[in-house]
Amino acid sequence: MAERHTMTPITPGLIARHLRVGYGSREILGDLSVALPTGAFTAIIGPNGCGKSTLLKSLGRAMTPRAGTVTLDGTDLARLRPKAIARRLALLPQDPIAPDTIRVRDLVARGRHPYHSVLRQWAPGDTEAVDRALKQTGVAHLADRFVSELSGGQRQRAWVALVLAQDTEYVLLDEPTSFLDISHQIDLLHRCQDMRTAGKTVIAVLHDLNQAARYADHLIVMHEGGIVAEGAPAEVLTAELVREVFALPAEITTDPQSGSPLIVPLARA
Repeated sequence: MAERHTMTPITPGLIARHLRVGYGSREILGDLSVALPTGAFTAIIGPNGCGKSTLLKSLGRAMTPRAGTVTLDGTDLARLRPKAIARRLALLPQDPIAPDTIRVRDLVARGRHPYHSVLRQWAPGDTEAVDRALKQTGVAHLADRFVSELSGGQRQRAWVALVLAQDTEYVLLDEPTSFLDISHQIDLLHRCQDMRTAGKTVIAVLHDLNQAARYADHLIVMHEGGIVAEGAPAEVLTAELVREVFALPAEITTDPQSGSPLIVPLARA
């Protein structure tokens, strides 16, 4: 297996230690430890079934590990109340579910719920946060439509708007480019970079290796429930790693626009 690379660490706030996570009798993650760079855009990549989504859900407390801990600034997430976590960490799962009768604006407004209480159901800044998120994701014109009436791509952008409205320090996205056309994929990846520039920590599961290499600062490469490489894209992505992890013979060249690694599959013999 390819050598695991590491980058000079940025002060981490979200750390997993010795995680063991599974479904039923099947263990997906086995003794996995990782520190997520704070203030960076990290992409988690790897072949299907390697544990990417399981890791992301564990980091967001959507799954409870059998062993190990996930800490946020030194505090075990298991000791924090859900609302306290939701004020600092937003998680967009791979297949979010919304009621058929909910409208887009109301869905996005749910991103403000962590900041509400019994005595304060809606604050003056909430409307501005929702309007801004709708505009940023290009779904403002759909605000009064039912979510069930939207196309897959429109629905995905509405869910991303909810995450933006939540306005947390940490943003965890599981395959956020699914269902989006290429233009909206790139727009979303630019949005991830913008959040990073604004000081947020963005962690996303991505399938497109070239998009991950071009837009993310930091890569985590997973294989068979473990991490086999992590670091800057130029340090991590080698022809050997792509062949061993993804079973893909490829040449690594340089993207003429960004200077990032560009993976070019070899022609079939």
